[in-house]
Amino acid sequence: MSQSTQAINKALVLSAFDTLFNKRDYEAAERFWSPNYIQHSAHIEPGREGLFNLIKASPASLSYEAGVIVAEADFVLVHGRFSGTGLPRSWIAVDIVRIAKGVLVEHWDVLQDEATRAESKSGLPMFGDSFAE
Repeated sequence: MSQSTQAINKALVLSAFDTLFNKRDYEAAERFWSPNYIQHSAHIEPGREGLFNLIKASPASLSYEAGVIVAEADFVLVHGRFSGTGLPRSWIAVDIVRIAKGVLVEHWDVLQDEATRAESKSGLPMFGDSFAE
């Protein structure tokens, strides 16, 4: 049985994010991101090079952990955590990417500082099943 387009796209995005954010293998990451990559994030300079330069300038401790991932048509949404950013708090992100011809071609995100247990009005963590404390 062949995989659905959605399953293939989810696997592609998870591999791309791991390759760039965790392994920091920029040469391999070029295979995942289009040279004409469109960046909508307010935190990242334009294009693939803007993204790569952001990661190159990030602390070696930067780590990405994927959580819930959803795919529909050419879009993949990933709820994840960026830790080790050098900032006081980890970032909880929803990254939205558009896939075309097997590469990431467009990106949007929503970022928020991760709340502590004391700050969580619901008493539940923003990511995963436990607080990062």
